Amino acid sequence: MTDVALLEADEPEPVVVHNTDGRSPILLTCDHAGKRIPRRLGDLGLATAELERHIAWDIGALATSRLLSAMLDAPLVEQVYSRLVVDCNRPTRSPTFIARLSENTAIPGNLDLSDEAIAAREREIYRPYHARITQMLDARKASARPTVLIAMHSFTPVYKGQARPWQIGLLYNRDARVAAILHELLADTGLTVGDNEPYAITDDSDYGIPVHGEQRGLPHIEIEIRQDLIAGEAGQREWAERLAPMFREAASRVLA
Repeated sequence: MTDVALLEADEPEPVVVHNTDGRSPILLTCDHAGKRIPRRLGDLGLATAELERHIAWDIGALATSRLLSAMLDAPLVEQVYSRLVVDCNRPTRSPTFIARLSENTAIPGNLDLSDEAIAAREREIYRPYHARITQMLDARKASARPTVLIAMHSFTPVYKGQARPWQIGLLYNRDARVAAILHELLADTGLTVGDNEPYAITDDSDYGIPVHGEQRGLPHIEIEIRQDLIAGEAGQREWAERLAPMFREAASRVLA
C-alpha cells in the first residue's frame, strides 16, 4: 500500500506542548482542542457554521486548559486538528474513530474512505499525538517524577434534544481515586456534578485514560465541563480558578 500524504509541508504539526518543563505532578491533555481541517480535506463537505459546533471540537476546553497549565505550572498536550478528521480519544477499532455521523450531522468528507486515506489520518495526526504523550510519560517515569493524568474536555448543554443538568462531569473507569477526591472537594460548591456523566469511560469508547492512565497505573481523571460555561474568557478563567486548587489538592492526596 502506498502512503497517501495528508498534511502539507506548511501545515501545523498535530500536537503542541505548553509548559513542557512545568514542575507540577499533573499532566494535562486536551484531545479535542483544535478545529483545524487539513487543507487536502477541504471542509469535509460541511458548512462553516457546522465546523464551529461541538461536533468539530471541545468548545472552551483548550483555553481553560491553558489557564490551568499556567496556574498549576503543569505541562499541557494539545491536539490541533478537528475530531471530525480523526478522534484522538477513540481506539482505532471504534466506529467513531473517523465519524461518518456526529450527533445528527452527516460528515460527507468521511464517507467511503479508502484504507490509504484512513491510514494517513492515523499516521499523521493520531499516532504523533499519542506518541508525544507516551514520550512525556516515559521521561517522567525514567526520572522518577510522579504523575497525575488529567484529560480536559467539554460537553454540550443539550444532546439530541435532552438537556444535561451537570455543570461538570468526573469520568473514570476502573480507578476512582482522583474522582473520589474531586467529588469531595466539589460537594459544597452548589454545582451539579456528574459521576461518569454525561459519558462513561470504557476500553471500547475511549483511548486516553484507558491507555495513558490505567495501563500505566497512573492516578487519573477525565474532566468534562459544560461548554456554555466556558465558551467565553470570563467563564474559562472562573473555571480554571475553581479547579486549579482542587486539582492541586487531589494530586497531593492521591500521591501521598
